[in-house]
Amino acid sequence: MYEGLTPWLLGIAAALIAGMAKTGIPGIGILAVPLMVSVFPAKQSVGALLPLLICGDLFAVAYYRKSAQWDRLWELFPCVMIGVILGALALKFMAGAVFKPFLGGLILVLLGVELLRQRMGWQNVPNQKWFVITIGALAGFATTVGNVAGPIMNIYLISKGLYRDHFMGTAAWYFFIFNCAKVPLYIGLGMMTADTVRFDLAMIPLVVVSALMGRWVLGRISQTVFKRVVLVLAAVAALRLLLG
Repeated sequence: MYEGLTPWLLGIAAALIAGMAKTGIPGIGILAVPLMVSVFPAKQSVGALLPLLICGDLFAVAYYRKSAQWDRLWELFPCVMIGVILGALALKFMAGAVFKPFLGGLILVLLGVELLRQRMGWQNVPNQKWFVITIGALAGFATTVGNVAGPIMNIYLISKGLYRDHFMGTAAWYFFIFNCAKVPLYIGLGMMTADTVRFDLAMIPLVVVSALMGRWVLGRISQTVFKRVVLVLAAVAALRLLLG
């Protein structure tokens, strides 16, 4: 399954990206998804990536736990749970090729709404019920089917005008809670196996190193640059999903 040097190099790259995405540059985590697909079959690659993400989540929560904006999370949670249920059904009955372009297209639509909102001064859009419901359901669905909720949550948090540290703290708790909740689901669906766990154990030290570096990187990025990087990476991630 991961014979030879190349799969290990791809796994190392995915582990380094996973750690950095959690504590330093939100949005690059999506790049770890295709790397893991090159190491494991599609569904097992999602299960193999999850422990690496949870490891990064632990550092993110430790660093930014006091900066979380819980009111932004509570309004999302009911809609996220709907998305999680739909995602679990999709994993059981649908092929990944169906919902990857679907997610990519929706992320681009949401990104377009956010850019238009900023340009036209529509400050009330993030508080509209339809916006919160859409974001929550999509985030739950995306995190369940492929660990790709990052771009969706990033657009939501940017649209809410969160400062950099508040952004990181709110995202840290969201992903920690829902990534941990997915573990029994992935085990039950055969997406996490003894083989993937052994691979993860070898990769976790690299996640630790990159997570430690991530906070140093974040401290050297201004709020303006931070917002631009997040939105650009959301667009890149959407195109990656859309084009396959």
